[in-house]
Amino acid sequence: MDPVERIRAHFTDSAELKIAASGPMAPLIARAAQTMTSCLLADGRILACGNGGSAADAQHFAAELVGRFERERPGLPAIALTTDTSLITAIANDYAYDQVFAKQVRALGRQGDVLLAFSTSGNSANVVEAIQAAHGHDMRVVALTGRGGGRIGELLRDGDVHLCVPHQRTARIQEVHLLTLHCLCDAIDQTLLGDDE
Repeated sequence: MDPVERIRAHFTDSAELKIAASGPMAPLIARAAQTMTSCLLADGRILACGNGGSAADAQHFAAELVGRFERERPGLPAIALTTDTSLITAIANDYAYDQVFAKQVRALGRQGDVLLAFSTSGNSANVVEAIQAAHGHDMRVVALTGRGGGRIGELLRDGDVHLCVPHQRTARIQEVHLLTLHCLCDAIDQTLLGDDE
């Protein structure tokens, strides 16, 4: 295939998936944003985790909340559990890599906080462990997955929100996760600040 046509096909596939996913996902994204906003208004915080590109998404989300999204406002308490290499390598070395997020959730999470968990497959063992740790602290979970949700989809409880992208390809799932992340930030800001002027 011609490189230009291949690139156009990527754009088309991404756009078509986003449009198709908006129907089933929009109400769930709104519910997730309300869960997060209620947590923040109750003086809670959001802990975010994921691996690889999903780690970058966790960090991106925390940056948008602590810094700002599109409008000026006071910083909001969000922590990416993916950024402290000394802590992550110590836990991985002394315990197991599966525990790198769960131990942080147990140490930092409080009842009423929210865990934002990214896993394109829905099967990331360390994210599964983090969700179980969050449930042990009576935290709610917002999970962003794909491919049917995997083990994570099976673990979630009634108060949790599952944002599962209806696709199998990692790149497409991640593209929808990024859009979802921006929708969450916008919805949180709209609730806290009101509509744009």
